[in-house]
Amino acid sequence: MTEQNPRWLNADERRVWLRLSALMELLPAALDAQLQRDADLTKTAYLTLAMLSEEPTRSLRMSELGARSNASPSRISHVVSRLEKDGWVRREKSPSDGRGQVAILTDAGWDKVVASAPGHVERVRQLVLDPLQAEDLARLDAVMVKLLDVLDPDAKFAATALARQV
Repeated sequence: MTEQNPRWLNADERRVWLRLSALMELLPAALDAQLQRDADLTKTAYLTLAMLSEEPTRSLRMSELGARSNASPSRISHVVSRLEKDGWVRREKSPSDGRGQVAILTDAGWDKVVASAPGHVERVRQLVLDPLQAEDLARLDAVMVKLLDVLDPDAKFAATALARQV
């Protein structure tokens, strides 16, 4: 394809694209607003605590935590610094090589994510799951798999790999 011969969207494609664009803006903002209001957490901070809480050791290397939380190395470092100040996470050198850092969920962090999760899950239900029938969910799931396969075919992004495991 060249710039002289663009593949313009037809009316149906444009409608779907505009609706998807609106959804991509509105949904993260709505989820973030709930977490800020009810738990004083950003979406990334909540995801960071949640990813740590799901590990048997309640710990992950910073690089893996960033990947699972959809955060760049600098962003995850900033988020973990804030969580450390709140006493919810601590950092230690990696016991396996002594070079990398590991983020560890503290008992207070565990309590925070346990207290925050019900409200977040309820908001996810209200905004995404409850309006859909079982067959809608199945179709949405199939569409998301197709889009993830295009966006990250080799599952290099940890969030894609995680989404494929569930």
